[in-house]
This record gives sequence, C-alpha cells and structure tokens, in this order.
Amino acid sequence: MTLILSLETSSPVCSIALHRDGQLLSQTELRLEKSHSSHLSLLIQQLLDNTSTTLQELAAVAVSDGPGSYTGLRIGGAAAKGLCYALDIPLIAIGTLPAMARQVAAYTPPAEDLLLCPMLDARRMEVYSALYAPDGREVLAPAPLILDSETLAEQLAHHRLLFFGNGAAKFAPLVDSANAGFLTDVEPSAVAVGALAYEAFLRQDFRDVAYYEPFYLKEVHTTTPKAK
Repeated sequence: MTLILSLETSSPVCSIALHRDGQLLSQTELRLEKSHSSHLSLLIQQLLDNTSTTLQELAAVAVSDGPGSYTGLRIGGAAAKGLCYALDIPLIAIGTLPAMARQVAAYTPPAEDLLLCPMLDARRMEVYSALYAPDGREVLAPAPLILDSETLAEQLAHHRLLFFGNGAAKFAPLVDSANAGFLTDVEPSAVAVGALAYEAFLRQDFRDVAYYEPFYLKEVHTTTPKAK
C-alpha cells in the first residue's frame, strides 16, 4: 500500500492530507495568517495520530510546488525535504495551479468548451494563472498576468472560462463577457495535491531531495532594512 503525506503551504491556508493508494484518509487545514512555520509540524503529527499511522509508514511526501507565497513555499519545501531525507523516501512536487484545477474539476460538470482558470494573487493587479481543460490537460502554461480588460480576451472569445482562487476577485470587475464565470472561496488544498501525487508516484516522477527548490515563477526580491 502506498501512503503519501501531502503539504500545501503556497497560500495563507496551511493544508495537509494523507492518501492511501490515491484514496483520501484524512485532511486538516489551518486558516491563520503566517502560521505555517509554527504549526505545520504539529498538524502533521496530529493527522498521523488521528489516522493511527506513523512517519515510518510513508511511501513518499508531496508538496505544493508553486507558484504562490515565497515564504509559504519555502516552509513547505523545507519540511518536505526534511521528512524525505530523514525517512529516505521520495519527494513529489505538484504544481499549485494544476492542483487547484483538479480540485475544481472534481465537482464541475465537464463541457467541451469549458476551461478552468486558477488565479493566485501576486499583489497589485497581477496574478499567477494558467488554463486547464477539465481533464487536466494544460492549455496555457503558468505565468504571471497583469489584469486589465484585455486579459485572456482571445480565450474568452472562444471558450467558457471558469475563474477561481484568491486572485480571481480582482479580475471580475474588469471582465465583460458572458463566457466568464467565477467561483468564490476556492483555496489551494493538499487533498488535490495528494490525488495528483499518487499518479506521479506511479510514474516515479520524483524530485532530487538535495537540490529541490519551489517553482516561484517570478524572481524572489529581498530588501535590506533601513538603518535606524
């Protein structure tokens, strides 16, 4: 049996899930700003205790690969790498945007002209976004998008697009198309990460534990505090 622990820390929601052979055993989420570093280890232990499982039973650890919060991705990546190194098990990285599309596709009736468009807030009028068919096929690769009235206009002219994620609300007032639909309260979830992780495990699609870095999509910018 394949037991996979999945971590999703790319957003303010700290989400973890446990799957056995692709079937969800349990999940837990903490919606508390800037809590990942102080609560992630505790949530993992509580989840294992609640399912009567141990770290030694894990076949792999999966982590949300990004894009998303730089700090959140670093915390999730470090935790996943630490577990994989200590337990000598594979590391699986799952893109945040395709996982969100998988999450929405699970309860959205399929249609030939429908495309799923996750949007993650990248501050100001920018989002991280991509387009997926309901079967998971990538139509438009993940990229940072500047939002205005012309954003994705070509795609909206030929397809129905369903927007979701914490960046979609910024786009809604700019869109004047009958082909645009919006879902609210869709956050990245470790449940979808775990579902895709099992498929990756079967393909043996693993990352190098020593050299893995999250997919930030944009260059990380740091600043030096001003001297007082």
